[in-house]
Amino acid sequence: MPIARERETHMDKNLLNIGFGNTVAAERVVAIVSPNSAPMKRLKDEAKDEKRLIDATHGRKTRSIIIMDSNHIVLSAIQAETISQRYTTLKGST
Repeated sequence: MPIARERETHMDKNLLNIGFGNTVAAERVVAIVSPNSAPMKRLKDEAKDEKRLIDATHGRKTRSIIIMDSNHIVLSAIQAETISQRYTTLKGST
């Protein structure tokens, strides 16, 4: 297998699907939380004000907030439980 293909395959294993063709680097995820509480809404608003917010909902309702180690906040329209299961499956296979 060529080295470039080997790297691509390794990287694919480390990408967490957050819905609608969007992925994040699984090793950089700090937390996956529900957006319903007031502190999470404040976190989202602060990230938006500071240009650290990544909206991957495609115009749908936000169902989970993913906190990255870079302090970026990623919004997803997929339930937090579903993304957590995908994360656990991904980490278990590496």
